[in-house]
Amino acid sequence: MVTLSLLHPGQNAPLQEWKFSDEKSIIRIGRSPDNDVILTEPLVSRHHLELRKTNSSLSFSSWQAINQGTNGTFVDGILVAQSPVTNGCLLQLAKGGPILKLELEARIPIAERVINPSASHCRHTGNPPNNLFCIHCGEPILVQRVVRQYHILRTLGQGGMGTTYLAWDKARSVSGTPQLLVLKEMNADMAKIPKAQELFAREARTLKTLNHSGIPKYYDFFLEAGKKYLAMELIHGQDLEHIVHDKGAIEPEKAITWMVQTCDVLNYIHNQKPPLIHRDIKPANLMLRPFDRQIIVLDFGAVKEIGTYAGTRIGAEGYCAPEQERGQPLIQSDLYAIGPTLIFLMTGETPFKFFRQRGKSYRFNIESLPMITSQLREVIDRVTEPLPGDRYASAKELSEALSACL
Repeated sequence: MVTLSLLHPGQNAPLQEWKFSDEKSIIRIGRSPDNDVILTEPLVSRHHLELRKTNSSLSFSSWQAINQGTNGTFVDGILVAQSPVTNGCLLQLAKGGPILKLELEARIPIAERVINPSASHCRHTGNPPNNLFCIHCGEPILVQRVVRQYHILRTLGQGGMGTTYLAWDKARSVSGTPQLLVLKEMNADMAKIPKAQELFAREARTLKTLNHSGIPKYYDFFLEAGKKYLAMELIHGQDLEHIVHDKGAIEPEKAITWMVQTCDVLNYIHNQKPPLIHRDIKPANLMLRPFDRQIIVLDFGAVKEIGTYAGTRIGAEGYCAPEQERGQPLIQSDLYAIGPTLIFLMTGETPFKFFRQRGKSYRFNIESLPMITSQLREVIDRVTEPLPGDRYASAKELSEALSACL
């Protein structure tokens, strides 16, 4: 099931909704009456955007957004010609045009849509809608499948490397409280690529050695039926990218506080022996945990030890330092990403919009942004210097400079 919701400008409340069944393979969006989703706003082209199903998995269908509009299409704020789309992403038809939220409903095959076999003595009657666990026996009501001791309850997300699931481990449940966790399964196509296997295993090895409140806890790593799995702590919260897309630009004090917390995690991993470089610091990999308002750094699949051979180019466009683009990351490469992350948080715009040529190099031009003070602008300018040696020497030093801006 695919759901597209037209969001109210500035409020992100749904104005209109379209639902499409799993049989639908192409969804056309534009002003013309022959589209599946008709939007009559002047910035929208007659045939502006196509969503095409590319393949299917057990839980989600994979979809691509293909721009056909004169004024362009933005996926989560990034201008694209053709791009994969994920559950919960935002599609904007032209800059300043209407925004659609895409939701992909998990599709569980009928053969797997079974009542939890470990609780067959209970009929699970009288449970509120959408309950994961039975109020009578305390066990899961529906289980997609079981991998070893892990009962997979629903799909959380699907990326290029792997698919993450919400899972239950009965052995870890304490005092009748169900133990939910994240089970990451390596995608079958990635399992054929040695580099992908290396990165997946590296994430597990790294998490196993780390112990910090701002990093998800490692639980398990194993091979089952030819597939690799990583079990780790479930962090309740929302990543900063989605917070900005849902609520708009963040006030400077809050954005700076979040980056100070991020620096604390970076300082911890940079001081490991040997030092570790995250290599993928960006808003989507920084989650805000609601109960204590703390930042959790996610996705250690790209982490690299200093002193190992030069690697492949890994990093998000707009957040990636020049030396990291060349496959030569340093701890200062992680610090560089804090600059564009702050720009995104405080403007709600992709930092690439402010990337301009200045002299012989390209820099972030933020002088005209009123929400960024001159003191903070100096910090962002220094942390995004083209040469690593011109940046702050450590995450602690950057944290102190940011704290002075509060």
